[in-house]
Amino acid sequence: MNIKKMLHNNSIHRKRNKSLGLAELVAIALGGMVGGGIFTILGISVSLIGNLTPIAIIIGGFIASLAAYSYVKLGLYYKDEGATYSFFKRTYPQSKFYASAIGWFIIFGYISTLALYAYTFSSYAISSTAIANNLWLRKAIAIGIIGLFTLINIWSVNGMGKIEDLMVYTKLVVLTIISIILMQHGTTDFSAFMDNMVIDAEKSSLFSILIVASLTFVAYEGFQLVINAVNEMENPEKNIPRAIYSAIFLAVLIYVVIALGALFAIPIKDIIKNKEYALAAGAGDILGSLGTNLVILGALLATSSAISGTVFGSSRQMAVVANDGYFPAWLAKRKNNSPQNAIIAMAVLASMLILIGGLELILEFGSITFLLVSLLMAIANYKIRAKTNSSTLLTILSIIGLSVGGGLILYYEFTHKWEQMLFIIGLYIILAFGAWIYAKKQNK
Repeated sequence: MNIKKMLHNNSIHRKRNKSLGLAELVAIALGGMVGGGIFTILGISVSLIGNLTPIAIIIGGFIASLAAYSYVKLGLYYKDEGATYSFFKRTYPQSKFYASAIGWFIIFGYISTLALYAYTFSSYAISSTAIANNLWLRKAIAIGIIGLFTLINIWSVNGMGKIEDLMVYTKLVVLTIISIILMQHGTTDFSAFMDNMVIDAEKSSLFSILIVASLTFVAYEGFQLVINAVNEMENPEKNIPRAIYSAIFLAVLIYVVIALGALFAIPIKDIIKNKEYALAAGAGDILGSLGTNLVILGALLATSSAISGTVFGSSRQMAVVANDGYFPAWLAKRKNNSPQNAIIAMAVLASMLILIGGLELILEFGSITFLLVSLLMAIANYKIRAKTNSSTLLTILSIIGLSVGGGLILYYEFTHKWEQMLFIIGLYIILAFGAWIYAKKQNK
């Protein structure tokens, strides 16, 4: 199903065309989630907790499910394709600042994921070459791939949609093949793996596992696309929750299988050493150039489809926010219904983030941002829980879980990389200040 059918400007009222069934909705969510996340978090996670990585991935999926609960309830109540931004704006209609802040946070969250996917793409693109560790070349390639999909989005929505379809379905097949091959050629048997897991459990605390689980949250970002497609789906009351929860379950399954394949087949020291392109380096040692090329193909397809979808969807969200007066008005302008100024702005801002930050900074900023936005969704759902027919217990559990997840990342940053944390906090202050300025204009 073409990506152009996923997201639309929520200010445009049009007749509902119920063309998406459950299978298509699950595919949409998986296309958004199974992007560069697993390739990015695997090396970082193994470097922190070793063989306990699959457990952290499962816990991260549970946190994502907590976040999804409020999205599902708000999506069923509002049935608004504007999703995150529109939900909060409609729940707090009297607060211009809240609406502005959620708009700024969600857009810059998308900017961070766009930068994350592009950075991962570049790391894998040159992973089998002698210049794999050239930082500035990676950044140049990352900016270049963002530029390519920016041009494609501006050139043709229909053409971009067809390219996106091909990449989404091909990457799922390739990732499955990669997982099977790695597990079949593993040098570590199940008994040895379990022994290593026990050793890692003795070295690692529950605290560190939960920190990694929180960092993995960004790998589950994307299930919200289901709600963006509310105008095109059959039976939203049944299909929204079914599609979102099914997609999260399948994403957890795919991530765990890939992680197990890597841990069975690739020595941990090699995963840690090459954490930005660990799968490709390890598969090359096990299977030679064929293994390396297969993993690289999977990573490039996964990150490319995620970049394309993120540029498309986030630019339209940015145009909607700008149309409401919370971003500069020129970002809301469209040509042939395409928000070309917003597309270019997303690309430029993501490129700037790539230039000033490394992989871990981008990953942690993205995880914190989407945990924060999901927390705000849970708070909004709690406020109108009677209207959304939500469980008070589950909603409070969501708020607690998401708060703890965000707090753990902040704690990790303060105790390990306080300079990086100060940068992230500074960025949030700038975002909040920008949101306040535009909210103040709306109050006049």
